[in-house]
Amino acid sequence: MDICEKIEQEITPTLSDMGYEVVRVTLSGSDSKTLQVMAERRDRVDMTVDDCADISRMVSALLDVSDPIASRYTLEVSSPGLDRPLVRPSDYDRFIGDEAKIELDHEINGRRRFKGRLKGSSDNGQTVHFEFEGSDMSVAFKDIAKAKLILTDELIQKHQSKQG
Repeated sequence: MDICEKIEQEITPTLSDMGYEVVRVTLSGSDSKTLQVMAERRDRVDMTVDDCADISRMVSALLDVSDPIASRYTLEVSSPGLDRPLVRPSDYDRFIGDEAKIELDHEINGRRRFKGRLKGSSDNGQTVHFEFEGSDMSVAFKDIAKAKLILTDELIQKHQSKQG
């Protein structure tokens, strides 16, 4: 388990009690490290600056006690945004019908990057399905290096109709 997974495990219960879900934890930089905690509200209402500030205070307090990062770092708390990363199999089910960019950790037919419409997951999240260039495609979830939604007019409209 790497440092980001340990931090995510440590902060998830508290943030969950506060009404948030951790989307992703990343640590970047070599000299000047940045710890990014990406979270969203469990009720799916848009995140506010106050939400991010509340999360930041709580995560800072938790990490001050456990001190998991030996060097200095900057804590950055953010929401995933509309063109959010897809990090769990449930994301592929939640956003069925939306367009996404998917990058694999290996090539399939000479390609690693695909754009397509999400069709969900199966096999308890082990397999992800999407439409690519008019054909259905399935890949193992473990083979996905990174994926994110594509910001489209359709996605914006869908989001606006949920909020209003």
